[in-house]
Amino acid sequence: MSKLTDKFGGYRAAVGAWWNERNEQERRMLKIGGAVVAFGLVYGLLIDPAFSGRAKLAKELPQLRQQVAELQSLAGEAAQLSAQAPIQPPPMSRESVNASLQQRGLSPQSLTVTGEYARLEFKGAAFAGIVAWLDAMRREQRLLVQDANISAQSTPGQVDATFTLRQEAGAR
Repeated sequence: MSKLTDKFGGYRAAVGAWWNERNEQERRMLKIGGAVVAFGLVYGLLIDPAFSGRAKLAKELPQLRQQVAELQSLAGEAAQLSAQAPIQPPPMSRESVNASLQQRGLSPQSLTVTGEYARLEFKGAAFAGIVAWLDAMRREQRLLVQDANISAQSTPGQVDATFTLRQEAGAR
């Protein structure tokens, strides 16, 4: 610690000697120059960023308030929608399942619909088409795959499949 104190004392003595060599006019000019530099640093580092940040925030505040109002409106709408009962799809029927299969270009080997269950059997059907149809039925009719048995054929993308589907209880 004493080395640091000695070094600091040496610098202080050198600066003091340099200052004493200056005449009164030079000292006054150095003091004014130092004050201008200090003011410039304070202004550049503290005052200007605060003023420009304040102006930027004042400019953005109306837009932010509008976004808050929109979010609150959307939150209220979401709360109202969640309080409503979901739209129930029509009960599953042989005709509705067959129509959706025909729309996707699929023809099952056999189709049996009893109550909330449906059993389908495909021979040599396109796997991608079956998956797309199952996804659509899950979203539109709320049909769940209860049981599935899929076996690949020698032709790429072709499968033999048997499905048992069940309509969700809330969908009737």
